[in-house]
This record gives sequence, C-alpha cells and structure tokens, in this order.
Amino acid sequence: MSVMPPSVSEVARLARELGFHFDEKDNVEFRDLMLGSLAAYSALDTLPDELPVPKYKRTPGYVPTGDENPLEAWARKVEIEGAKSGPLKGKSFAAKDCICVAGVPLMNGSATLEGYMPEVDATVVTRMLDAGAVLHGKAANEDFCYSGGSHTNARAPVHNPYRRGYGAGGSSSGSAALVGNGDVDMALGTDQGGSVRQPAAACGLVGMKATFGLVPCTGVLGMEYSLDHVGPLTKSVADNALMLEVIAGPDGFDSRQMDVKVDSYRADLKRGLKGLKIGVLKEGFGRPESNPKSDAKVKAALARLKKAGALVEEVSIPMHLLGGAIWLPRAAEGILATIFQGNGFGYGPKGIYLPSAMQRQAMWRHQADLLADTVKVGMLIGAYMQQAYGSRYYAKSHNLARTLARAYDTELAKYDVLALPTMPFPPKPFPDFAAGRGPNVAAAFQNTPNTSPFNATGHPSVSVPCGMVDGLPIGLMFSGRFWEERVLYRAAAAVEALGDWKKA
Repeated sequence: MSVMPPSVSEVARLARELGFHFDEKDNVEFRDLMLGSLAAYSALDTLPDELPVPKYKRTPGYVPTGDENPLEAWARKVEIEGAKSGPLKGKSFAAKDCICVAGVPLMNGSATLEGYMPEVDATVVTRMLDAGAVLHGKAANEDFCYSGGSHTNARAPVHNPYRRGYGAGGSSSGSAALVGNGDVDMALGTDQGGSVRQPAAACGLVGMKATFGLVPCTGVLGMEYSLDHVGPLTKSVADNALMLEVIAGPDGFDSRQMDVKVDSYRADLKRGLKGLKIGVLKEGFGRPESNPKSDAKVKAALARLKKAGALVEEVSIPMHLLGGAIWLPRAAEGILATIFQGNGFGYGPKGIYLPSAMQRQAMWRHQADLLADTVKVGMLIGAYMQQAYGSRYYAKSHNLARTLARAYDTELAKYDVLALPTMPFPPKPFPDFAAGRGPNVAAAFQNTPNTSPFNATGHPSVSVPCGMVDGLPIGLMFSGRFWEERVLYRAAAAVEALGDWKKA
C-alpha cells in the first residue's frame, strides 16, 4: 500500500481550511511540493507498527443480552485465562471498554467505534493476567467516557445493582455495576473527573484514583492526557490495595510516569487509627446540590473514626469550590484536542500509539450525529473557546491547578488525609429521556464537584462505602499526599472496620 497524493482540488480545500489564499497556480505548485514528503509516508507502509504482542489466548467473545446482561453492564463477554499462578490467582475481572484487549472489539461507549478491534493488550490488562487473574469481559462505559452518569452508552443505560432505573455512576459505570452485582471480583476503570470514584460510591465499592502517573495508561483510549487515570474497583479495601500493587509502576512507554514511587499498599491495612489525622474538608459538604442525608452519613462515619481514636478536625479550603471550574477547560478543550482533533491519542507525548485506532477514530466526522449529547456539548464548548479565545483558559486552568494543589498540600502538611463525600447525593433515577436534552446532560455532569478537583491536581483519592440513604450506597472519599496511597488505604480500611456499612 502507498499513500495516495491529494488532487489539486483537495489541496485547494485544505488551503481554504488552513486560511491560505491560493489561486489555481498555487494549488498546483503546492501539490507538487508535497509529493516528495508524501513518499516518506509510503515508505512507512513497508515497516511494522512495532506494537506489543498479546501473551494469552483469547477469542473475540460476544455481546450478552437479556438475562445474561440484566444491568446492561457488559459490553462484551470473553474468557481469557492469565498465568497459572500469581497474587490474583482465582480472581476474575472486567476491563472498562476504553481499555484495549487485543482481538476483542472495543466501542468506548460510542456508536462511532462499534466493531473496532485493537491489536494490543493495555499494560494494565497484561499485568492483571500476568498476576493470574481471569478476564471475563469488557464493561460498558459512557460515550467516550464523557459523563459522570450511567445513561449515555450507545447501546443502553447501565443500571445500579441496588436499584434498577437508577444511575451506577460514570463513566466506569459497567465496571462498578459488574463488581457490585457479583459478576466479577474486581474491575479496571478510568478516572478523568471522578469516573472510578463516583461509580464506586454509587455501587457500594472501593475505588481508587491513584496519584497521576502511578498507573500506566498505555493501551487505554483516554480523554485528556493530563487528566487520565486508570484505577481499581473492588468490594474490599484489601483487594483494591492488592490490585493497585499489581497494576502500578512504570511500563517504559507512558511518558506521564515521571519519578513514580510505588509502595506496598496493603502494609498498613491493620495498623488502626492511632495517630491518624483526618482533615474534614468543610467545602465538600453543604453544597447547593448536596443531599443533607448523604452529608450526615459521611459525618457519622467520621465521628465513629474519631471515637475509635483518630484525630478528626474540620479544615477549610475555599478554593476547593472552584476546583470544578479549574478542571473544566481541560475536560472540554482537552477532549476536543485529544479525541477528535488528535484522533484519540493527541500529538506529542512519547508512548505507544495505535495506528488502527487513530485511523478509525478519524472517521468520527462521518458519524458525528451518533455522538451522545454530552460529548457534543463538550466539543462545542471546546471548539468555541479555542476559536474565540485561543485556548487562553485551557492554559490558565493548568496554571491554576498548581495553586489549587498547593492549597490542598498546605492542609495535607497538617493532616494525613482530607475527608469529604465522594458524591454530594445518593444515586439518582435515570433522567427522563423524553424530556429533552437538558435533563440528560445535567444528569451526566452533576456528580463531579468533589471528585474533579483532584483530577485537576493529580492527588490520589479513594472512595469507600460508609452507609446507605433510602436503600442506596453513599461513599466517603479520602484524598492525600502524592504517592501516599498506602495512607489512604489505611484510612479506608478503618472505615471498613467500623462494621457493615449497609447497616450504618
């Protein structure tokens, strides 16, 4: 195969789009000037793609329906057995459907990618299989991961395992629903604005968004390079810490991974509360959107920790209330640049690129109407801000994130962890799809005010269940110092040790 050179009319079109004012002679001359460089592209077709080779046998699997998929949480079922021994031997897992599994179709929640077949296993999938786990399938997620709800997947909304018709959190909705429903022991999710921790809270699970860069994103279709995280979803703190031990650490490909510090995350699970200092973040409670019952459950759990021996004091970080605004330009302009202008991977960072995925993603313009309204809104905001303001606010959001990080670090110098509700309210019913776009989009973005600030800064955060409101789970979130996930797990284990959270 060789690269086809453009026609003169195609050069004229490209010139107009780039703002060049060419006449017909210019179009011909520039077309001829392009030919030598295009020959280099043809030379690349004679070379291999240099992608990692998958290690374990598999089949493409199938899309389960009906009673086999009651929560609509499976994107695809497969059976891939990992190593014969390892720390995860006997454990089953699911991988969010933006995480590549070679030879298994991936759609990332979107009709525009239906049928795409990756050639590689993501690093985290390989590490899970190497540790002896068995992959049972791909978990459904929100359309291009751009929703904190669980209702924008192109096939069907994902139901909460505690109550059908209610949200399971997003965008790792299927991952959480499958673990919460007992279909798998653990699952891989991704978190750009809370997409591991919100589903964990909604489905009564433990969900960890580790320090930015601790877990490699190689082989994962991300949303925005500086926000992407991969994290574990499990029923217990011990399983979560074990899973992080398996998937954490540099892989030699992901350039996000600078000066990574790994740890033995299970080491302090039984250490107890003596000496643990918890700063209760005032601005995480009593928000306009907060449910007083949710706030009360979180505060009750913290009061029990105090009674059991922890130091628990209220702290105030007013800038936390601006964290969502600081995060948003990277989520809107970033997704446009990475997924749609950069064909799913963007341009620049070192790492493994998937040529087939980038080529397939470039076809989105021919199917743009199939994208979820949430994605369309984000793209429109991103495009408008790029064109009207030259990405000034994208740049400012990066710079202000450092200020926000310092505000958190000031309090984290006094306290081991900061505590606040994961979501401001319990899971809500699916929006009324017949009521128009407004409720649909609002339901997708309402869950993020406490989680997204820590994506902007990169601090580690873990959600642990702490009670029920009206029969639905509530999550307590601990956020901590960079690379100190071990401390977060200690705090989460202390909550778990309080007893059955469903009866709290």
